[in-house]
Amino acid sequence: MSSFSATDLAAAARVIADHAESVTAMLNGADAALGDGDLGITVSRGWREVADNSDTFPDDVGMAFMACATSFQRVSPSSFGTLVATAFMTCAKACKGSVSVSCDRVADLLESSVQAMMARGKGQLGDKSVLDMIQRMAVAAQGLDEPTELLAAMHETARVTLDEFRDKPARLGRARMFGEKSIGLDDPGMLAVYEMVKALAQPAPDVEDDEALLPPR
Repeated sequence: MSSFSATDLAAAARVIADHAESVTAMLNGADAALGDGDLGITVSRGWREVADNSDTFPDDVGMAFMACATSFQRVSPSSFGTLVATAFMTCAKACKGSVSVSCDRVADLLESSVQAMMARGKGQLGDKSVLDMIQRMAVAAQGLDEPTELLAAMHETARVTLDEFRDKPARLGRARMFGEKSIGLDDPGMLAVYEMVKALAQPAPDVEDDEALLPPR
């Protein structure tokens, strides 16, 4: 049965941080249509801070998750940053004392995070928010413990969820003030989570393969 460690968390943080920087402008643009227009900066700064501190993660996975929460919220004290930190802290509590965590626990960690974020942000499922995205990924992750399969399932579910909710009105946060005008637009938070999962699910280029260094045809 596959598992992940604090070292794996550190590696994932660095991958997401690099990808977040590449989509900062896109996320800012999506947020500008329904919010303040700075979500890309929030996500990029938060993950870069986590990644920059990942070399000091303790072996205890729970403590590593707590370090993620502290780092992210230190530079991104927004409502989105608070929700991300809440998810990290929920995982920290569940994984405390473990140097490795079975991948088949990911579904439960995601579900617990959704419940904690709902309690913190007062949102509900169906509001067209990050809650819907993570809850759907929790369902997709059930029974899976092989990392590649797990990430692929979560990535596909995130894509489908983004498509499904695009044509629904937003009912949470600043976006809810746009009412019917939010129909046809992606929720910025959902889009941000999709990009995080996409970063982990897409295969890394093989730098030893000369073909990987060539531009796409």
